[in-house]
Amino acid sequence: MKTPGLFAGVDAAFSRDGRFALAAAVLWDALESKALHIAIGRAPLRFPYIPGLLSFRELPAVLAALRKLPQTPDAVLCDAQGICHPRGIGLAAHLGLWLDLPTVGCAKSRLCGEAEEPPLGVGAAVPMTLRGVQVGVVLRTRRAVRPLYVSPGHLCDIAQSVAWTLAACRGFRLPEPTRLAHQAVTRARG
Repeated sequence: MKTPGLFAGVDAAFSRDGRFALAAAVLWDALESKALHIAIGRAPLRFPYIPGLLSFRELPAVLAALRKLPQTPDAVLCDAQGICHPRGIGLAAHLGLWLDLPTVGCAKSRLCGEAEEPPLGVGAAVPMTLRGVQVGVVLRTRRAVRPLYVSPGHLCDIAQSVAWTLAACRGFRLPEPTRLAHQAVTRARG
């Protein structure tokens, strides 16, 4: 699959009172390099906190935000894990299965897996393995800045995940759609 022209970026948070999951979805035009629409979703927290099953708490709010977008994206970039997850299905993978859309996990921190530190240049990547199988890469998206932990979610492979993440970066550590989603959900949280 070629680089998508229309990405959605998603990020989730929890309300300060702990009763709701909140999510932002940003519809982003890669050709024009601009946000077309920002939507906020909210869902009551009904699933308990269980390590490794965070997607069950966040996914309802993410789906609510995505449903508010005026168009279906070609692919979704998530501030979350893809298949680099102890159970092989982080939020990006879970979301992709639910939507039947290509999804990529672009996480700010490593949940599991083994990897070396990548070189300092933009685009430098090293394999990330879990139980001896490559499940993603540690990717430098900005020179000498902490890397991202990129793994496929659904309907894409590792090489596409890296290419799409880099294609959506605009000089910041996070791909622009997820960076904007992070800002939006932070504002919504108050």
